[in-house]
Amino acid sequence: MRRTLLVAATVLVLLTAGISAAFVTGVGPFSDDSAAESDEAFPTQTTAPPDDDGGDSGGSDSSDSGSSDSGDSSDDGDATESESVPPFGVVVDNIEKCGQTCRDVTSTITNQQDADSSGVTVYSRIFVGNSTDPDDEVWRGSQAVGDLAAGESYTTTKRVKLSYSEAFAVRQADGWITVQTTIETDDRTLTYTEQRDVA
Repeated sequence: MRRTLLVAATVLVLLTAGISAAFVTGVGPFSDDSAAESDEAFPTQTTAPPDDDGGDSGGSDSSDSGSSDSGDSSDDGDATESESVPPFGVVVDNIEKCGQTCRDVTSTITNQQDADSSGVTVYSRIFVGNSTDPDDEVWRGSQAVGDLAAGESYTTTKRVKLSYSEAFAVRQADGWITVQTTIETDDRTLTYTEQRDVA
């Protein structure tokens, strides 16, 4: 009887250790389904379009820690009224729960420029906490939009599914995440950054 109890206790300890290791490393049912996407190139640098028509002559790197509608900041000193409006507006329309660590996120991108934009692709990454350290990335996705006429909007829904260990990491960061959205067009690349409390 004592031997059976010892074997049962040993099996229970080994099983618990195995499940804990799988949780921490994200293996098995705790795996990250987006791991295949994480090796793809992810544009985050902003380049200026060619200055053939006297337009935007400076590079821009849009980062804003509080608003998803942060805009393009020009390096030249003559900012006009039209330059104060960001070229693209990004709005999260709806977030629906699709599981314990899963959310369906519906968002809209709007071309707020007076000109059409071609070859638009939106890349999004989510990081744990308030930084964009590559080691803190828990999700990434992209959506080819194509051409957006001036004033036109494009709405899509993406499933954001985290592993249990990634969701635990977000919880350990008091529910704070950083969302980095890069909009790449034929002319330029703009990056918007926003922190959110999802607790």
